[in-house]
Amino acid sequence: MSSFRNVLYSMVGTVLLTTPSWGQAKKVHPDNKYAEAELIQKKANGFKGIWYMNQPSNDEYVYKYSGGLAVYPANHRPFAMYAPKVNKTFFCFGGTDDKNSTLLHNVSYFDHRTGKVANPVTLLDKKTTDAHDNPVISIDNEGYIWIFSTSHGTTRPSYIHKSKKPYDIEDFETIAATEMVNGEEKPFNNFSYFQVYPIKGKGFIALFTKYNKKGNRVIGFNTSKDGVKWNEWKVLAHIQTGHYQVSAESNGKVGVAFDYHPDGKGLNYRTNLQYLETADFGETWQNIQGQRATLPLTNAENLAVVHDYASEKLNCYLLDIAFDQKQKPAILVISSKGFEAGPGNNPRNWTFYRAPKNEWKSSVVTTSDSNYDMGSIFIESKNRIKVIGPTIDGPQAYNPGGEVAMWESKNGGKSWALAKQMTKNSAMNHTYVRKPHHAHPDFYGIWADGHGRKPSESYLYFTNRQGDVFQLPRHATEDMITPVKVQD
Repeated sequence: MSSFRNVLYSMVGTVLLTTPSWGQAKKVHPDNKYAEAELIQKKANGFKGIWYMNQPSNDEYVYKYSGGLAVYPANHRPFAMYAPKVNKTFFCFGGTDDKNSTLLHNVSYFDHRTGKVANPVTLLDKKTTDAHDNPVISIDNEGYIWIFSTSHGTTRPSYIHKSKKPYDIEDFETIAATEMVNGEEKPFNNFSYFQVYPIKGKGFIALFTKYNKKGNRVIGFNTSKDGVKWNEWKVLAHIQTGHYQVSAESNGKVGVAFDYHPDGKGLNYRTNLQYLETADFGETWQNIQGQRATLPLTNAENLAVVHDYASEKLNCYLLDIAFDQKQKPAILVISSKGFEAGPGNNPRNWTFYRAPKNEWKSSVVTTSDSNYDMGSIFIESKNRIKVIGPTIDGPQAYNPGGEVAMWESKNGGKSWALAKQMTKNSAMNHTYVRKPHHAHPDFYGIWADGHGRKPSESYLYFTNRQGDVFQLPRHATEDMITPVKVQD
């Protein structure tokens, strides 16, 4: 009997199972393999980004998405955070070895005084190559650095580490965190798509995903005074088959944008744009008009809806969310006709939403060629707003990423113009431009590159506010490293 392939969805997303002839065992996709991480804590000697692919597509584009995904996905945040007390931007990323054989959780910082970056410390070997397990970073009010090591579903454990000294990346301790579950204290060792923010005088608030027994992505949040003991997880929404979410924080206010997976269509389909916010550490949540939400939301027709993409039969991919100086939110998404790569699902509109008078308005920033292109919003004043992302076609067309560009609006997001093409003539696609929390003008965004259709090396880059691009070396042994400016 000849073999056949089935692409199935499991609790951790897309899993490829090969079912051969009778009597042979099934081969489990690496993303779905159990592994406990190994604590490393030694110099990485350079910036090697993880290369990752998801779901072979059996066409010229090779995969549903792939590339240099060191600061992927959009639902992990932040990857970088500016610390004004020491004038440094601390950041983490998904690293690897020379063979791209494992995912390493690396931590570094940019010293704004010297213009140099620290040789990264490899904190963990996550024992997978799944970039969904990438870490995120936070800094508490005392300056201690926290690394939250996520998981992709329930297959692998999650971890929390805290630096032993404030503003220091050399040595971390493992936190035996707990959360309350039905009134009982349980280990807090599984979380996906983690987004965490320190709130002055209160502790941490984190938005993240839990997978239920059906494999649904259920979104919610939790709080902790000290990062060690976490309260009871509360569900924000569980509409049909679940959600993705992205969030932002400003002066104690947290806003979250989320989509939903329609029943019966699989997890590659996601639609609608919804928004809620809290200004009281998660005690209450409301929409942009101030209407209080009763949690969890369970109906697709609800007070949080910003735009009904479902009625237009369009997918909605969440990119970023940011607050302006008056703590009003702005949201950036990509819409398309379907999940497959290629021109058939064009146009892929980058749509910017803003509600300065508590009514949502939208404008199209630009278009690009992949659902998994990802950029960030930079609100510099009431009227001046930038979007930086890989919106210009790259060498691997219709695969994630491309050439990085800066788009600018001078009228509060009503219209947009190309301000600068930041990378040119690249050999590989640049992917996932991420804005640091409290971004400093000298370290304004960070991303990686990688080949869109085959495994490759991946370099890391950062930009300043002017759009000058700097590359971080894959190999270096000195403690403090001088970035290389990429020539215009």
